[in-house]
Amino acid sequence: MAGNFHRVACGDCENEQVVFGKASSTVSCAVCGTTLATPTGGEATLHGEIVETVEAR
Repeated sequence: MAGNFHRVACGDCENEQVVFGKASSTVSCAVCGTTLATPTGGEATLHGEIVETVEAR
């Protein structure tokens, strides 16, 4: 599996959530529902602040 996992902080509620860098579906914040990632066919567009790369492959 090629891709990275990122810990992303939500811009609205500051919740941190782990998101796959090549997400194939829209990822929403588990707390407030704000969109954290949208798929683009390759690398997903991350809308929150990337706090760290949890696992790099």
